[in-house]
Amino acid sequence: MTPLPSDLTELTSARDLGTAIRQSRKAMSLQQAEAALLCGVGVRFLSDLENGKESAQFGLVLKVIAGLGLALVVTRKKPFWSKDGRRT
Repeated sequence: MTPLPSDLTELTSARDLGTAIRQSRKAMSLQQAEAALLCGVGVRFLSDLENGKESAQFGLVLKVIAGLGLALVVTRKKPFWSKDGRRT
């Protein structure tokens, strides 16, 4: 697999996303209540998101990502079920 550029992180679970969001919030020295207000979501939602809740509303997740100055990027990679990246 090709390594990611240093400023990108591959997320493979809701927990990974929550960790990335928590790290970003803490790097900005924001408490959860401050970040939730800034992003336009509730503190409970932000807490659940940071703890990897898998059923979080996607629209609100995008609000948090944008509010913390992050970006969600989708790129193609070889599917786990394929030897050469093509359909088998």
